[in-house]
Amino acid sequence: MHIRTSFPHETAHEDLRIPLADGTLLYARVWRPLTDEPVPALLEYLPYRLSDWTAPRDFQRHPWYAGHGYASVRVDIRGHGNSEGMPTDEYSATELADGVEVVHWLAAQPWCDGRVGMFGISWGGFNSLQIAALAPEPLKAVVTVCSTDDRYDNDVHYMGGSVLAVDMHAWAATMLAFVSRPPDPLHAGPAWRDMWLKRLERVEPFLHTWLSHQTRDDYWRHGSVCEDYGAIDAAVLAVGGWHDPYRDTVLRLVEHLPADRVRGLIGPWSHQYPDRGLPPGPAIGFLQETLRWWDQHLKGVDTGVMREPLLRAYVSDSHPPATVYGTLPGRWVGEPAWPSPHVTTVSYGLQGAPVLVRSPQHTGVDAGRFFPFGNDADLPPDQREEDARSACFEFAVGAETWVLGRPRVRLRLTSEVERGQVVARLCDVAPDGSSTLVTRGVLNLSARHGRDRAVPWEPGATEEVAFELNGIGHAFPPGHRIRLAVSSAYWPWIWPQADSAAGFALEPAGSFLELPVRSRESAGEITFDEPEQSAPLGVNFAATLDEPRPERLVVRDVAKGEWRLEVDPRYGGTRVYPDGLEFTEDALETYTIDETDPLSARARSDWSIRLHRPEAAWDTTVRTRSEITCEAAEFVTSNEVICTDGGEVVFHRTWEKRIPRTAG
Repeated sequence: MHIRTSFPHETAHEDLRIPLADGTLLYARVWRPLTDEPVPALLEYLPYRLSDWTAPRDFQRHPWYAGHGYASVRVDIRGHGNSEGMPTDEYSATELADGVEVVHWLAAQPWCDGRVGMFGISWGGFNSLQIAALAPEPLKAVVTVCSTDDRYDNDVHYMGGSVLAVDMHAWAATMLAFVSRPPDPLHAGPAWRDMWLKRLERVEPFLHTWLSHQTRDDYWRHGSVCEDYGAIDAAVLAVGGWHDPYRDTVLRLVEHLPADRVRGLIGPWSHQYPDRGLPPGPAIGFLQETLRWWDQHLKGVDTGVMREPLLRAYVSDSHPPATVYGTLPGRWVGEPAWPSPHVTTVSYGLQGAPVLVRSPQHTGVDAGRFFPFGNDADLPPDQREEDARSACFEFAVGAETWVLGRPRVRLRLTSEVERGQVVARLCDVAPDGSSTLVTRGVLNLSARHGRDRAVPWEPGATEEVAFELNGIGHAFPPGHRIRLAVSSAYWPWIWPQADSAAGFALEPAGSFLELPVRSRESAGEITFDEPEQSAPLGVNFAATLDEPRPERLVVRDVAKGEWRLEVDPRYGGTRVYPDGLEFTEDALETYTIDETDPLSARARSDWSIRLHRPEAAWDTTVRTRSEITCEAAEFVTSNEVICTDGGEVVFHRTWEKRIPRTAG
């Protein structure tokens, strides 16, 4: 990593408030080049508290953009951080309308030349696309990283029509903890406490809404730009990582947006900006890549970026199973179109006698993290134990086989019950027997005729079901075996159906694995600059005397047949900011299931946050607890928030709710 301290422009930054039409003031931080000429503005628009949580990351990139001649602006959305107003659901119509207002406000400032770009990772990548689909005239270009075009089938809530237990729960719990945090009096002033208490009175766990929409209805269509790609006028640079759950969005965007307004980039990365150097690498000079995009589309400079291949993608070499990789070996390839003329679908027929797939309910404990962030225990370990709980079909690899895109399965199934799910994993099996997970996919059997409806299976009937696995770039070497592993359970990623313990019968005859095989020719020469950032903020991460707990711990009670997965998401710890803020954050997720009983599934998340300014005698805490259990016909949810100011409890509320299991 190169830390840059000299730029074409000297810069300055200030905090200000952006007024909205209804009188609400949004808190913003603006970095600007010191020049008399107006410049384009870049906007990153998030709920994640610019004065503390994202501040270290913000200082890596916003000053860098300012130093290259852009006004780079970070804004907290309504009801979060130090912005006024009440919080709303994620990507609400209010959030997006506010974002459109912010774009117009930036364009009208004397230091802006009227042209605006938006960028962001995850939430900021989502709303960049969604605001682009509303087509505010000043918004000319977008860089969207690790984001989705499909809020139902490619987000943290549902996968293949099934409830994502691991992140439907964990993300709802995370946002409950986030939205309950107070404004900072250093930035919000003496009104901070009143702002906080009013927000807390309006808090409603997101989980209630998300679980109440179990099929692809109008709630999920809102904000899903795949409903109308033609609404996007801005130029879009779509970026993802093969170890990020949103990477398929990049493939869809380069397929559906006009080729003169889109480019795609997919590396081996996790859910991180590609310049940060977090595993797996290699990291790239991502800020330089985005600068080429901004200069092309906001300043009219021909940087050559539109002469790059439509899609630049990384094809990883085969690698032994591990939960973290510093750098994955491989090569970059360039595709002139998507679908690519270099990719051909190769069909592999399954062989053997019909097999009953009745996986233990703890199948999936070695799935790894749904959102890898570059931590030591994020990625899936050796899959041999998971494979033993699945029905496996293997294909020998003769010549080296490059897979690029989304594999697909077509399976003939017979089910004796109305509801269930099927999970397919693609693994790379080495001669020593080790099994590396390459990619996977899921189908809720009630969603086999479309994600917008729930159609029960006729007991005893045989049907062909087809679904795609997540996209991947991977090279299978000669002498290895391609393994397709099929299971009827995948906890805690997928919440089990009430009668899914019955499993299903799989008939290999007429069942197929379809791989997108890329030719090894025409790889092209694709290179990137060394990663570069501006000087870090200077946050100190305080040491702790406590023995750190494992990131992922699997506990088996042999007598009870119970499995417990404990996950420390490693979000925070204790850190001290240059302005004196002491910030402590701790979270623990727990997933429990009986290996024979799908109704025993339980998810729990506990958060503890402290925001403390010793010099100002400001000391606040937030503690939250979120739980989901299930019965045959209902999800049972429980949430609790306790907030203190100076040791005094100022807010305490619990929510208990039962939600019908209509499709999940």
